[in-house]
Amino acid sequence: MTKLSRRGRRLAGGSVALAFVVVLIVAVLVVVHLAKGLVGSSGDYSGGGTGTVLVVVHPGDSSTAIADTLVTDKVVRSAGAFTSAADADPRSRQLGPGTYRLHQHMQASLALSLMLKPSSLVDYKVTIPEGFTAKSIVARIAADTPISAAALNAALRSPSSLGLPSYANGHVEGFLYPATYDVQPGTTATQLLKQMVARYQQEATSLHIPATGKLRGLSAYQIVTLASIVQREGRLVQDFPKIAEVFTNRYSQGLPLGSDATLFYVLGPNNGPLTQAELQSSSPYNTRYRPGLPPTPINSPGEAALEAVIHHPNGPLMYFVTIDKAGHTAFATTQAQFNLLVQQSRANGVS
Repeated sequence: MTKLSRRGRRLAGGSVALAFVVVLIVAVLVVVHLAKGLVGSSGDYSGGGTGTVLVVVHPGDSSTAIADTLVTDKVVRSAGAFTSAADADPRSRQLGPGTYRLHQHMQASLALSLMLKPSSLVDYKVTIPEGFTAKSIVARIAADTPISAAALNAALRSPSSLGLPSYANGHVEGFLYPATYDVQPGTTATQLLKQMVARYQQEATSLHIPATGKLRGLSAYQIVTLASIVQREGRLVQDFPKIAEVFTNRYSQGLPLGSDATLFYVLGPNNGPLTQAELQSSSPYNTRYRPGLPPTPINSPGEAALEAVIHHPNGPLMYFVTIDKAGHTAFATTQAQFNLLVQQSRANGVS
């Protein structure tokens, strides 16, 4: 057998070592190539992802904040990949708060595209109009969201957990502010009602309700109560201030307000005229004959009605009546003027 020289053995050993290094380099390159195929050179995933994850975007979140949330929820590989995709797509400015149904391990541009589709939003929206009673509000929420009427009524029976102002004295009526609310999956009845009360508190602070009430000789609770009557009695917003003037003048002079709306509150919806028996009701909500305000608000008044009570003119008006089917209101300072307006209203087929 031929023996290799020492030099030959060294060359053979070096060749083996060199071959191993080459194999190792090739293997590393293959791994890097596969890795790039998975996450991309910029730290991005490839493809549409898998599974389902709900991602919450909060009001005021910037694209950077949204990107951080997506990384935390394992939707995108890096915040940089998403912000780059957002910067390249002007539609990203349309992203708003809400809960989005996405996938994990998504390519950032695909995640953005999915978020821009209305179908990815899983929030529920519920709109509460001005003048809705608490009962009507419960029915609307139960119809438009997964929150049941039973859960809402149970929450209303625990008013201390809703964040009501102290002057509400535990009464919820009037303090569930009319607005459009986004209801995210998992929101409880108490959480939503508390949000509505907080929205009232925000409006009350903006209008300086407690302080202004003292200047008007009314408590904050009385302002809300009177505003709820204005909200129900007025057809057109431009008439609200004068209607508030009438009621404030009658209240300050110790006269009955003369509002049928307060009696309808306890009698229930009724499109027809009140019967004689109903008009003689002994209910504390019968302001046809009982002076003063009813015990509670009769609905949730909006900003226009609240502001009308706070900033109404200081004039002599004492009466009003809806004068036509368009909802315009006419005003009077004397009973004789009022009687003429009633005749005119009846001639127009209104009353």
